[in-house]
Amino acid sequence: LTHLAFTDLGYATAVGPKMLVSLVVDQHIISYNWCATQLTFFDMFMTSEVFILSIMAYDRYVAICNPLLYTVIMSQRLCQLLVVISYLYSVFLSLLITIKIFVLPFCGYNIIRHFYCDSIPLITLLCSGTHEIKLIILVFAALNLVLSFLVVFGSYVPILLAILRMHSAEGRHKAFSTCGSHLTVVIILYGTLFFMYLQPKSQNSLDTDKMASLFYTLVIPMLNP
Repeated sequence: LTHLAFTDLGYATAVGPKMLVSLVVDQHIISYNWCATQLTFFDMFMTSEVFILSIMAYDRYVAICNPLLYTVIMSQRLCQLLVVISYLYSVFLSLLITIKIFVLPFCGYNIIRHFYCDSIPLITLLCSGTHEIKLIILVFAALNLVLSFLVVFGSYVPILLAILRMHSAEGRHKAFSTCGSHLTVVIILYGTLFFMYLQPKSQNSLDTDKMASLFYTLVIPMLNP
């Protein structure tokens, strides 16, 4: 929960303050270096969030389906290792995407159709050579979403089956209270991300993405426990 709170605070802080300043001052300008910094930190914390939620889903699975072995399986060392791996991978991926975008030349048109520096709106401003970075974003976005979703799905199916097999109403209530808030956040987050990446691209898709981004950058962090 500490690391989840940290990632929530991280990606909300990467976007929220600058957006609020732009609304209050009515000055929608961001510098080149700050744009790169914002993209790096947002991608890093967002990727960490997805994998930490996956780790928490597995943790809930062990707690409910194998309670007697919980302290053995989910040792402090394993928890720390999983969190460190997720952070290292997130740093690598965010730096890769940011560097790949910002080493390419931008054309004269410099209006970003978004309320923060996101990779897709920035790619539309590049003059040429966008095929590689588009492929990198597509592959890693699909990999991150699918892998983390499979972990969550594979954890919650046995959890739900175990809960349904419980004869005690108090036991079912305790099990649901253990994973209810986490499952709610996971459904909202993955629903928003899959909607963004799987919707048919059209003239209005960027405007739709902005609304979805506002939801998962500011609303979801407030829902997390």
